[in-house]
Amino acid sequence: MPLKLSLKPGEKFVLNGAVVQNGDRRGVLILQNKASVLREKDIMQLEDVNTPARRVYFPVMMMYLDEASAPKVYDEFARRLTEFMSATRNPQVQADCVAASRHVMSREYYKALMAARKLVDYEENLANVASGVQDRGGAG
Repeated sequence: MPLKLSLKPGEKFVLNGAVVQNGDRRGVLILQNKASVLREKDIMQLEDVNTPARRVYFPVMMMYLDEASAPKVYDEFARRLTEFMSATRNPQVQADCVAASRHVMSREYYKALMAARKLVDYEENLANVASGVQDRGGAG
């Protein structure tokens, strides 16, 4: 089944390890066979791996982008996922952790990446709530 990407002007993405950038107009790219594609918004740089959820996400991203390196990266993923799971009691977040692990074990790295993305989003929401509480606490 083909994958259709609608690209914004100048949008970057990774295609099988190569960084590709769209031109100055909106564009559509149709991939006819299986390929590793990751949009710019889903690409995490090493210097951004600074929270527990991001430490889970990054090795999954690396496995997805370079499946040959998966065995080298797997131990880091397993260790970071275990740490993350032991720090949360939220049943939905734990289910997302289990889903990410299951997908990695099945070598469904894109699905694992989307499950790990939920962990990053959850963590960011917690940080936003905490900063909102701190902001209100200081104003009163």
